[in-house]
Amino acid sequence: MKKKSILQLVVLFTFAFMLVRATSAQTYPSRPIKIVVGYGAGGPADTIARVYAEKLQAVLHSPVIVENKPGAYEQVAANTVRSAIPDGYTLWLGTAGALTMGPGVRPNIPYDILKDFTHIARIAEVEAILAVKNGLPVNSLAEFISYAKANPNKLFFATAGVGAGNHLLTEYIMNVTGIKLTHVPYKSDADVANELTAGNVDFGIPVAAQAVPFIAAHKFKPIAVTGRQRLKSLPNVPTTGESVEVLKSVGIYSIYGLLAPAGLPAAVTQKLSDAFNKVAQMPEVVQRLDSVSVRATTSTPIEFRTYLETEGAKWRTVGKSLNINFN
Repeated sequence: MKKKSILQLVVLFTFAFMLVRATSAQTYPSRPIKIVVGYGAGGPADTIARVYAEKLQAVLHSPVIVENKPGAYEQVAANTVRSAIPDGYTLWLGTAGALTMGPGVRPNIPYDILKDFTHIARIAEVEAILAVKNGLPVNSLAEFISYAKANPNKLFFATAGVGAGNHLLTEYIMNVTGIKLTHVPYKSDADVANELTAGNVDFGIPVAAQAVPFIAAHKFKPIAVTGRQRLKSLPNVPTTGESVEVLKSVGIYSIYGLLAPAGLPAAVTQKLSDAFNKVAQMPEVVQRLDSVSVRATTSTPIEFRTYLETEGAKWRTVGKSLNINFN
């Protein structure tokens, strides 16, 4: 009888737990939703989060707020969400630097992107511009590679910091093409654009949103763009793959994806994914993001997870061939 009673209690509690989860999914959301961003206000990630948050409030019938938690290459934001209750009220807008590139090449990342999070949707992507300072005697990526090979370690490249996306991509380009450049780390993409403008460095890869206004003012020269297609704002600048055969492997510079703590109920995950995908297809959202060189994208939770698996594996392979000191 005792064993039977225990079994009945287990069944009762299991049923009650499932009922609570089902009910919470039906009534979700019933209070404000928070999107945590691993960068400060004003940058691409913050802009994307706020564009979506504004429209999501009408779709989900609940306030959506953005909380900036910069630091440690998005690890502060990641850990904040990883340790939160998986109820759908704390989300993380992560970038490729923290979702695929960083975990692939950086040692001691304190989270597992596949095991510690629920994957909701991939909502945006951005490209970056491979650029050189005015006065450098090159006008294409192929010419730059030839010039760099003739001047090993004599050319300086700027990045947003050790381990930043443009640092890892430049290291990858050096590894694939055999050129050797000297690293000058700064603190932001804005610094990269400013240092190229000042002529203090020879090469840099600022994000398109930062670079396009400088290029329009002829402050430095674009020689290629990342990704599979040319930018609408720079239709005459070829992609890396168009320019140099071995650089066809350079894909999208950075993606932006929504994640929640592991264990988020499937119904809540789907509700959030549907909501973000609906917003991503709104003409005013597409236009607003396009104005800052950001493409709105859609995906299912499974498609987003598959992308993370594929890109993560790619960057783990890349990481084995790079010699980067992250200290």
